[in-house]
Amino acid sequence: MNLKKIGLQPLKGATGYRQTFYKYQLKPVSAEVSVDGKTIAPAEVAIWGNTAATLNLDNTNSDGWIKLDPSKSFREQYRLLVRNKKRQLVLVDKKFTNEFNQLRDYVSKSAVVDEETVNQANPSVLVLVLSADTAVKTFNVTVKNNIEKLPLFNVAGVIPGKSKAKELVVFSGHYDHLGIIHSADQDSIANGADDDASGTTAMIALAKYYKKLNNNERTLIFVAFTAEEIGGFGARYFSQQLNPDEVVAMFNIEMIGKESKFGKNTAFITGFDKSDFGAILQKNLKGTAFTFHPDPYPQQNLFYRSDNATLAALGVPAHTISTDQIDTDKLYHTVKDEYSSLDTENILSTIKAIAKSAITIVKGTDTPTRIPKLTN
Repeated sequence: MNLKKIGLQPLKGATGYRQTFYKYQLKPVSAEVSVDGKTIAPAEVAIWGNTAATLNLDNTNSDGWIKLDPSKSFREQYRLLVRNKKRQLVLVDKKFTNEFNQLRDYVSKSAVVDEETVNQANPSVLVLVLSADTAVKTFNVTVKNNIEKLPLFNVAGVIPGKSKAKELVVFSGHYDHLGIIHSADQDSIANGADDDASGTTAMIALAKYYKKLNNNERTLIFVAFTAEEIGGFGARYFSQQLNPDEVVAMFNIEMIGKESKFGKNTAFITGFDKSDFGAILQKNLKGTAFTFHPDPYPQQNLFYRSDNATLAALGVPAHTISTDQIDTDKLYHTVKDEYSSLDTENILSTIKAIAKSAITIVKGTDTPTRIPKLTN
């Protein structure tokens, strides 16, 4: 991914093409809990919220204990406790065993968090204990996490604009995938050829195309995001470095390696109805064989599941372009998502369509309408 060779410049203020940032991975190691001198079995303990390497909690340095009301909803009571941000022991009636086990399985997994989260002085924590007890006199909790600092980076480059240089157009894809995953086959490496090497390939091809064309009045940013698969952290960090009001549009490209449900020379745009981004692209393709369509999988909530989501929530007409038949794609998130499964002609035709359809946005003659903000 040699953006320098293409002729792109680093992002403003950067000395290179890597946009480095850090996250922390928390892996639960152990949780020892005793109530009134009785040791609680690990299977009957679930810890929510602790982000410290070591936590020691008892009835003298916490907000005490509380018992869930068995006549009320587990989910509603749990959500209220989370919102209250206290440090408490929570007795869970055995009526809620199924809900408790689901929660325990969820919170026992590793999590990726920010540095501020790790460095909280007194992080809120709920120590849930599956128990028939109705009262507690004393309790002791010792929790240990393994904390690993993760250096992450996006790869980004810029083609400065001319008359409208302060107005930004972003082209993106994500270069991360699932890594090594469990598989019934001998191969356990998930290469992610379609998800999303196809999208990053498109981003690089578009960078070459617009650099050669040299007629962009707006500034173009080309970025390959990291950590999309574990929470969109790369896109989130990238978005925080920009003024969203200066971003005119975002073309996020995700999985274009197979023919769409609409047939050859077609792709769909997520959030089609949220701005006139799609209408502009369709107008620019008039007279060609290629057509864009609204997202046919609204139940999948794809608009807020990819790297466009952060900027879209900030009001940017940021949309994802895809051709994947997500409801029937048997290779999605498997080790069989490999180059041999790709339709390279589909990738090429989609890249050409994006290049042509984006031209008036790149030149500054079309400006998509803004998306209603989800955040203040």
